[in-house]
Amino acid sequence: MKQLIFTIACFALFASCRKLEQPNTREFTEEAYWRDAQDAQDALTSCYENMYGDGFYFGNEALSDNAYVAGGGFSGVSLIAGGSYDPSHARVREEWGYHYRAVRKCNVVVLNITKVPNMDETLRRRIVAEARFIRAWAYFNMADWYGSVPFYLDLISVDASRTIARTSRDEVIRFVLEELTAIRADLPVNVDYAEKDRGRITRGAAIALAARVRLWKGEWDLATQEYALLMNSTRNGTYGLLGNYANLFKPANEFNNEVILDLQYGGGRTYSTQRSFLPQTVALLRSVLVPTQDLVDDYIMTNGKGIREAGSGYNENDPYTNRDPRFNATIIHHGATIVDFEGRTQTILTQPGSNPATNSVDDQGASPTGYYFRKHYDPTAPNYNSGLNLPMIRYAEVLLGFAEAKNEAGQLDADTWNKTIRALRIRAGFTDAGATEYPAGATKEILREIVRRERRAELAFEGIRAFDIRRWKTAQTVLAKPVRGIKVTSGAFNRDPNGYIIVENRRFENPKHYLWPVPTAERDQNKNLGQNPEW
Repeated sequence: MKQLIFTIACFALFASCRKLEQPNTREFTEEAYWRDAQDAQDALTSCYENMYGDGFYFGNEALSDNAYVAGGGFSGVSLIAGGSYDPSHARVREEWGYHYRAVRKCNVVVLNITKVPNMDETLRRRIVAEARFIRAWAYFNMADWYGSVPFYLDLISVDASRTIARTSRDEVIRFVLEELTAIRADLPVNVDYAEKDRGRITRGAAIALAARVRLWKGEWDLATQEYALLMNSTRNGTYGLLGNYANLFKPANEFNNEVILDLQYGGGRTYSTQRSFLPQTVALLRSVLVPTQDLVDDYIMTNGKGIREAGSGYNENDPYTNRDPRFNATIIHHGATIVDFEGRTQTILTQPGSNPATNSVDDQGASPTGYYFRKHYDPTAPNYNSGLNLPMIRYAEVLLGFAEAKNEAGQLDADTWNKTIRALRIRAGFTDAGATEYPAGATKEILREIVRRERRAELAFEGIRAFDIRRWKTAQTVLAKPVRGIKVTSGAFNRDPNGYIIVENRRFENPKHYLWPVPTAERDQNKNLGQNPEW
């Protein structure tokens, strides 16, 4: 799969990646395509290319309280996070178009693959199932961001696209769940794919995405049932936690059995996004995608307590000691070290007045918060262009989703805790019983806070947080306060009463900002689309 993805497949019905035996003409025809299984797989590859991209994956983090993007980077996501955007905003427009390109490509495959003669029926069904998964993924993302959206399963004509109305969010989500159930039997489990096909969509991915949608809907019992399909047997795939958390995000450990679905990169398909989140002395570029102080503060201590809890042992003058081990695996802070692309160990200094000052908050090209991301750093990348796969669904998320659904149903007991939260913390490196043992007597509300905080720490910088705070309806709180950076005692910085840098003030209007507006360009072409409330 990795090699297949790297080849830019021509769009189905219009071109083939191989020389065509056809009359000398400037037009490709349907008769010249869909000749054999390779044509079908090339068309499917085009669908994979539109499943998701690194710009969305990383940019989504700054749509939450985990990160901040300086300037207009990542299609101006800082304006969305700050509540200062409108229907013409670049990311609002791009997300819409991106997913509808995926929908059309997938419809092409589903509707035309029967034209391939003498094709192995098992392969045909598998290709269709993969295309239907990508289409369901696209519609779920569309419904999440925009609510009701145009819905179609045919090759919609230009005229029809100018008159089609929006289908209700509930109906779109119902379709997504039906698709993810229907395709399971035609998808192999992860261990059944040969090495050349690693990275393809599996039965486990269909189940895990369905569980995510159930969680999104608040269907706790149904979500639990879906997650259990991946936890209690190997019938739907063989999954488990990799032994070392930090190693999950290194090239040497791609295709480990914790990854259920990831974005495939390598060969001709790479990304240089890491240059935007590493220190500028490492990546030789301005650092614009950076962690927030709020994310840093949410990592618990090694004894399991939050930094503001009595008995935590937190020392504001030594804030990075005895913290959740995942903190250092994810974030670079003042005094942290990193081995750069040349193999040299650098100590990163972010406090104002540091010498050298290149990575400090008072340098124009440095992180404005005083923090940098370490997760997903690929020091093996030639010319900074990484081929490291980006996980979209991990087995860790299955455990976290199971724990959340159980708690919301009032069923998070010691057994569930041990299978989920404890397992994740042990893997992370916690040893103190205060962090690993079930908090007997804790209320549902206390356990909710623990589970949500665990989810944030485990999945930070994996594009999940923006979706979580919107489904929990906490965005109106966490995105309606300033973006903060490190605590400083000197310099011309805007600071809060406790001395923490205020990077930007944000605004989130409830309910308006829980849905993005329909893009202006789309409504200009189709007057039947209408608009979301308050836009």
